[in-house]
This record gives sequence, structure tokens and C-alpha cells, in this order.
Amino acid sequence: MEFDLNAMMGDMGVGAIVGFVTGFALKKLMKLALAIIGAYMLSLFWLEQKGVIIIDKDRLFNLAGDWSHEILTLGEKVMGILPGTAAFMGGFYLGFRKG
Repeated sequence: MEFDLNAMMGDMGVGAIVGFVTGFALKKLMKLALAIIGAYMLSLFWLEQKGVIIIDKDRLFNLAGDWSHEILTLGEKVMGILPGTAAFMGGFYLGFRKG
């Protein structure tokens, strides 16, 4: 059995690139989702202020808490599916930080 360093470096490079792209895209999508949710809530509060609708704020904020729990557990599920190589994790971390 021969030790092939070139093949191993190619696999690590691909894992790092895929991890970086995944982390970068995930952070950008999270920012976009939070901006959309924020705009939606501001529009609801504006409509409430104008007397168009009545909002039960306690139920609204509890709903947002349930969504945040689902999003956090989704990340754990995705990480369980994706290959857990060190190169992927390093690339993901760098991509998430840069995003």
C-alpha cells in the first residue's frame, strides 16, 4: 500500500472549498432571512399602530422562539449529514466568518 500525498491534498482542498462556500452562503442566507422577518414584524407593528390589526405580542414572540429553535436544530442535522472532515469544518468556519 502506497502513501499518496497528492490525492490526500486534493481531497482536503475540495473539502475546504466546499466548507468555505457552504459557510459563506449559510451566513448570507441567515442575514437575508433575519432582514425579511424584521421587515415583516415592523410592518405588523405599523399596521397595529394605525388600528388596522390587533396583535397578541406574547404569542407572536413565542412563535419566533419556536422558529429559532428549529433553525438551530436544523444546523445540527445538516452537520450530521455532511462529511465531518477537518478541512470541511475549517473551510466552513472561515466562510461563516467572512460572510
